[in-house]
Amino acid sequence: MDAVADMAVPPLNEATGDAQAWHSINWAQAERDVRRLRQRIFTAAQEGDLKKVRNLQKLMLRSRANTLVSVRRVTQLSAGRRTPGIDGARALTAQERGRLARTLAHEPATDVRPVRRVHIPKAGGKSRPLGIPTIRDRAQQARVKNALEPEWEARFEGKNYGFRPGRGCHDAIEKIFRLTARSTARRTWVLDADLAGAFDRIDHTRLMDAIGGFPAAGAVLRWLKAGVMQDGRFIATGEGTPQGGVISPLLLNIALHGMGAAIGDLDNLTERQRAQVPLLVRYADDFVVFCTSKTEAEQVKEKLAEWLEPRGLTIHPDKTRIVRLQDGFDFLGFNVRKYGPKTLIKPSAEAVKRVKDKIRRIVEQSPTTELLIQRLNPLIKGWATYYRGAVAKEIFADLDHYVWHRTWRWALRRHPRKSRSWTKDRYFGRFHSRRDDHWVFGDHHSGRYLYKFVWTVIQRHIPVKGTASKDDPSLTDYWAARTRKYRHPQADGQFHVSLAAKQKGLCPLCGLDLIAGAGYEPDSVHDWANWFAALHRTRTTDGLIYRSTGGHHAQSPFLLVHADCHRSHHAIGSQCGPLELPSARSLGPA
Repeated sequence: MDAVADMAVPPLNEATGDAQAWHSINWAQAERDVRRLRQRIFTAAQEGDLKKVRNLQKLMLRSRANTLVSVRRVTQLSAGRRTPGIDGARALTAQERGRLARTLAHEPATDVRPVRRVHIPKAGGKSRPLGIPTIRDRAQQARVKNALEPEWEARFEGKNYGFRPGRGCHDAIEKIFRLTARSTARRTWVLDADLAGAFDRIDHTRLMDAIGGFPAAGAVLRWLKAGVMQDGRFIATGEGTPQGGVISPLLLNIALHGMGAAIGDLDNLTERQRAQVPLLVRYADDFVVFCTSKTEAEQVKEKLAEWLEPRGLTIHPDKTRIVRLQDGFDFLGFNVRKYGPKTLIKPSAEAVKRVKDKIRRIVEQSPTTELLIQRLNPLIKGWATYYRGAVAKEIFADLDHYVWHRTWRWALRRHPRKSRSWTKDRYFGRFHSRRDDHWVFGDHHSGRYLYKFVWTVIQRHIPVKGTASKDDPSLTDYWAARTRKYRHPQADGQFHVSLAAKQKGLCPLCGLDLIAGAGYEPDSVHDWANWFAALHRTRTTDGLIYRSTGGHHAQSPFLLVHADCHRSHHAIGSQCGPLELPSARSLGPA
């Protein structure tokens, strides 16, 4: 089976050339091979056939396709791909990525390096400690994660939305809306809780007991015990998993598995039974519990504190509170509040303040019009796309006014001796051909312009159903339909939306989703901003040929492709001539 699954993957050896081997990989086929094996692990786990699960996990750990997909994920698709570990090594070129993949395929690492401690700023002047493994350890963790995750996807509760394939913040928020939207909803009290340093305090013994006989359990334990290098000093790690490791979010979910059952919120309850218990919605270490009274919320808090203690975890006293729905609470950057009989979910005041601060800094630090547009557009489109499922129209309009105010002042400062009408004509105009708006900031020379928040269509998100998992082969049609519906964002203007729709939401160079490119949708403002920054629009005349057209242009002279795929295409095209793309008609679900 391993040989058959890896037939589409070129051999990894020095004779082939690392860069050439990397560029020649059929990524769509490699992803399909990994996905099929994940589905087999999931099915075996669902059926309770533990022996088969372990055999399939061993097969996944040996798979060449898994090695390649894992290396690509951490070196090309991850937002932290440019951040090195303690060895300073990165893999940012095709040759480096090919060499890393070849090394891992032929010499699986048994030694583990300590993680590099870095601190990233948080709101309120505090910082969050991150542990950055070496690039080799990150790739190894991604390989192991593909073997371990499907087993647990068959077990995880439906109310768990954080760091899981096909699930995200918007599923959790929409679930909250549906729990509270009815005017007759009985659960009007909320336990809004956060765990104190969850990643840093997970009990290793309890976690390893949960993982059990997993074939790579030894590697997981070595990563847990690897230690931390901070300011040149080695610090042993007797508890916790480094926040920054590829496998760490999965390990946190495993440690917290069963939280819903601890308060009686089971996935298989009938509607009548569910009416009698508090209901949990969890995203990683943030969670809310909806209760019928303040007393019930206090009891749930005590029960969960008792359940968390043997796992090494505690509820954060300063970030946990019990509130009425009428008073509202913030969760995942949204504010949830009951206004009379209606529940309204809006971007939180803190989220609006943060994005305004970022806009101000970008405008102040951008010396040219081109650079300002290049830096600000991904943020605007990413923020608007993240909040497009909320009641955000007024906030979008307010943010557009704020952007106008900042760019107008920026333009006036650049030309203090020019009149305001001259400044307006120089920097503002009707750049968007389908909108009668003469106050769009842009560059008349290049034609590039700033997008506006209000151009994003407000679109209600449909939450993932029940315990549905992307690894469940019986739900292939469900996930294909769901992916088609949400595959392309609407913050990029109708032109880009129509291009994405014609391409079925796929990159024609690699055959994978335009969004994220690896089957994992962006799940934060930062992720969406990175995705927009990584998207590349190119002409079909730019060395790209559709086989179905015999080498002539397709109906549209433009294509949407991943920026990395575009660079790889030119790396090969410079040696081999124009690449032939698959027929537009042949593009199907990746």
